[in-house]
Amino acid sequence: MKNQPLAIQIWTAFAAFMLGIAVLVVLLVPWMLRPFFVDDMYARISDAQNILWEHRVVNGENPEKRPPPPDREKRDVKHLIFMDNELVMLTPHHLPPEVLAKIVDEVAKQKTGTKKYEQNVQDQQLYYMIRSEKVGGQSVSLVSYITGAYETEMNRSLLRQLVSIMGLVLLVGIPFALWLARYLSRPLRMMEQHVKQIADRKWHEPLDVNRKDELGRLGQSIERMRRRLIKQDEAQQSFLQHISHELKTPVMVIRSYAQAIRDGIFPKGNLDGSIGVIEEESERLEKRIRSLLYLTKLDYLASREHEMATVDLSLLVEDVIARLRVRRLDIEWEIDIVAACVRGDDEQLSIAIENLLDNQIRHAAQKASVTLKMVQEEDQSRVLLRFWNDGGSIESDVKDTLFMPFYKGKKGQFGLGLTIVRQIAELHGTDVWVENEDGGVAFYLRMTVE
Repeated sequence: MKNQPLAIQIWTAFAAFMLGIAVLVVLLVPWMLRPFFVDDMYARISDAQNILWEHRVVNGENPEKRPPPPDREKRDVKHLIFMDNELVMLTPHHLPPEVLAKIVDEVAKQKTGTKKYEQNVQDQQLYYMIRSEKVGGQSVSLVSYITGAYETEMNRSLLRQLVSIMGLVLLVGIPFALWLARYLSRPLRMMEQHVKQIADRKWHEPLDVNRKDELGRLGQSIERMRRRLIKQDEAQQSFLQHISHELKTPVMVIRSYAQAIRDGIFPKGNLDGSIGVIEEESERLEKRIRSLLYLTKLDYLASREHEMATVDLSLLVEDVIARLRVRRLDIEWEIDIVAACVRGDDEQLSIAIENLLDNQIRHAAQKASVTLKMVQEEDQSRVLLRFWNDGGSIESDVKDTLFMPFYKGKKGQFGLGLTIVRQIAELHGTDVWVENEDGGVAFYLRMTVE
């Protein structure tokens, strides 16, 4: 059924539900109402028996005479009187001989009191009560009985009424089910068409589903997806443009220098100087390609579950500082690091720290500092890593684009390093930001303590 239209599914489910209710009613109602009917029949037998007992037996009237006409509730009750275990016919009966024999045997066994009995007679239940007492020195037993035809007829009548009501509800419910199916499927069809357009990259038309229910939330999710796809497409186009530009420049330099050398021309005055330019541009090109590949790897990891381990962040920071500080021996360093462990990937965290420290070394004028300390925020211990340099401050409007791909600083450096830092921070669920403070620029990385 799941391959059928939603309208057919809703109508079929409604019809199946109503049919199931009807079947349950047909099966359960007789079973549930049987105790009520049995109690009712025994109550009618008891009332009729009490009236007859008082009228014919206690008052000493001739038991062979018929009682006064009973009311409608008791006219189906038949009676048999036994005196000293001998049957005295009171009302005509049509009981089979074997049934009557069993009643005679039960009368003989019951010496006194009133008891209820039941037995099957020709696929119908026979309900009867036997009342036995001593009257005028004689043993008198009054047997009052009624057949189950009344119960059967009442069950049939009730079932006919219930089936009629269920049929009426089903007939009235079919148009309602069809209307409900169309009401629910209309926004789904609209969203289906919209999603098809998005799949065909025709995503500039917004989706407006003015509802607050699950369908409305689904429509809002599709609209959020549409907007993100537009932003992603714009970012991808910009990314490709920057890639082509950033890779084209060193390739053109390498090609032009190689062509000049082949023609016997040395742009730097001699062969070694010209080859040195080619080597520098090759190294620059290699670095950009390596950054692009690593950024692609981070994008892939962002959509996958990745293993995290305990990382000694203090040792990691000290190792990166030891490797990179030799690039600027003229900088006055201030290092304050406390022992701290975090949960993460040591390779990724090492690359993030390298990029932040490389950015600091390139922009520092005379001083730089690295601080690693523990802070308490909202009843939770965190590690705060701070890189500061005394370079020029950052404009407020630049802060928002500083971590975007291909951002270029004042010195024209290739701008994927901070983008990689942001991607690694997102993979680790940490925060990274930049502030202008203490006459310079500070980059912060905040992580949760292991």
